[in-house]
Amino acid sequence: MSTELVTMDKIVSLTRRRGFVFPSSEIYGGLGSTYDYGHYGVLTKNNIRSRWFTSLVQERDDIVALDSAVILNPRVWEASGHVEGFTDPLVDCRTCKLRFRGDRLEDSHCGRKPSKRPGETPDCDLTEPRQFNLMFETSVGALVEEGSTAYLRPETAQGIFINFKNVLQLARRRPPFGIAQIGKSFRNEITPGNFLFRLREFEQMEMEYFVPPDDSMRWHEYWIEARLDWYRQLGLRDANLRVREHGPEERSHYSLATSDIEYLYPIGWSELEGVANRGDYDLRAHSEASGTKLEYVDPDGSRYMPYVIEPAVSIDRIMLAVLVDAYHEEDVEGRQRTVLRLHPAVAPVKGAILPLISKADAGMVEPARRLYEELRRHHLVEYDDGGNIGRRYRRQDEIGTPWAFTIDDVTLEDGTVTVRDRDSLAQERLPLDGVRAWLDEALERPWSPPDA
Repeated sequence: MSTELVTMDKIVSLTRRRGFVFPSSEIYGGLGSTYDYGHYGVLTKNNIRSRWFTSLVQERDDIVALDSAVILNPRVWEASGHVEGFTDPLVDCRTCKLRFRGDRLEDSHCGRKPSKRPGETPDCDLTEPRQFNLMFETSVGALVEEGSTAYLRPETAQGIFINFKNVLQLARRRPPFGIAQIGKSFRNEITPGNFLFRLREFEQMEMEYFVPPDDSMRWHEYWIEARLDWYRQLGLRDANLRVREHGPEERSHYSLATSDIEYLYPIGWSELEGVANRGDYDLRAHSEASGTKLEYVDPDGSRYMPYVIEPAVSIDRIMLAVLVDAYHEEDVEGRQRTVLRLHPAVAPVKGAILPLISKADAGMVEPARRLYEELRRHHLVEYDDGGNIGRRYRRQDEIGTPWAFTIDDVTLEDGTVTVRDRDSLAQERLPLDGVRAWLDEALERPWSPPDA
């Protein structure tokens, strides 16, 4: 199924039905654009997070990890420009009482119900734009009136910049090198929405790569291609990925160059990940504000302030892209099947162990449980005995489980099990004692989307 036919409603329905994502605070009416991840959502996010961290930190020797605080000294956000400049223009409609971003009015629609009079279209009566700061404020101290104003971080990047000197000295790194961080960020978005695409609380994966100034554009191009290739390895199809360079009027004031890796979501082409050349703006701003020299001194004594290349992405947007790309509906022998064709490395469950008959006296439960106990020590697998075998197959298809291992009456005769492939629906028989080795090998095989 192409993404033209994958609607956001279908993704929301599947993720709710199969326990990937729930509206947060639902029993109290919810809270706009906040979501809770259920069991399979947590497992999928963990897999995505792990692949990002492995590719940047474990498989390279020029990037180190950091986990900075969510609440930083307020002076950090003053120096970075967030207190003064991290704003969106806000307008209110006197007609429909809705609130819009003033710089995106062409994409907005009046919330008033259409008039019943033929030919009459309601128009929004808009207020003048007001600047609206996107940072959530909090108070540090025992009492609100005695505490000092602080902010929940709107990005993880500043925690990296203020630790530049620590990493430079203690991690024994010299440019080019990077600092990677994964953590929650918070933005009081005016117009959140589109499910996981724009949230008020989201998880970022950011890496700041510090380079000699003269090499910055070369490294910017390098990281665009490296990140694009990572998404291909994650199983996203080339047809749904593109790179769009920002024009001068679109770039942030500190950006020397910015490109977005965009994905074809059901809402259209939209940013998946941004790769920016931030120059030396951040290090220079914090150096001047704090009085601490944030520069590199080479072995010859030459000093310079590195430029920074920043690949930054929300794991929630990756999650949404992965779900959209994997979602398929197809007709199988006259019945419609919905399946998530997830990359096996990303799939929340790697294999399902299914006794054909779940009654204890049928003799299939015991070998099925033994296989489950063996496999679960090495892989995240699931034992499933609820309902008839067809229903269980359909459930595992919607979860995205790549392989199902069925213990049946033949197992009791010759010690073999049936393995069913999620994508091709092909089945073969394996020795029961060879399933572990088979699954190990299967998870190491190169994989690409079946219809890529």
